[in-house]
Amino acid sequence: MFELIQAGGWLMLPLLLSSIFAVAIIAERFWSLQEKRIAPKHLVGQVWQWYKSESLDENHIDALSKSSPLGQVLAAGLVNRHHPRAIMKESVEEAGRQVIVTLEKYLTTLGTIAQITPLLGLLGTVIGMIKVFSAITTQGVGNPGVLAGGISEALITTATGLVIAIPSLYFYRHFRARVNVLVLQMEDESLKIIDVMHGDREAS
Repeated sequence: MFELIQAGGWLMLPLLLSSIFAVAIIAERFWSLQEKRIAPKHLVGQVWQWYKSESLDENHIDALSKSSPLGQVLAAGLVNRHHPRAIMKESVEEAGRQVIVTLEKYLTTLGTIAQITPLLGLLGTVIGMIKVFSAITTQGVGNPGVLAGGISEALITTATGLVIAIPSLYFYRHFRARVNVLVLQMEDESLKIIDVMHGDREAS
């Protein structure tokens, strides 16, 4: 492995660092974007129990806001529970936009890695081919060892860049799609309880 890295030249260092960052981000996002951490199933039922028992106060709303992203979205609507439905809905949607920023943490970096590593690999290809042509100019084609060194550097960096970029791009798009699904789910749950609250209020 060390010989392979050494044969790839100095560009292998940023490529290896990029791979470490990509693996760390992917592992962290898999952990952080679990549904049970983002949108616990019991929260909506808990809020409804508080509302029906008339124990829904600022302390409960504050604790709800700090519990999870879904709690944050729910709390945004509940703060305005005495206002018309349109205002509550607007608060929920605004909180949803803020939550997106949190859920997409590090994804820009992952997307950048997916875009930049093939370019680093291409740069390695160019540098390797420059070495090949330089060797041909100075030594002719009679020294296959020098030619092989430049060609191997070109191929190794290109392959390494693609090996890093392909899974990085896949997981970048996977996590972006997952964030969108989770946010829509949270907004839907929040709007449901808003509708129920307003329906119950109008019935009474």
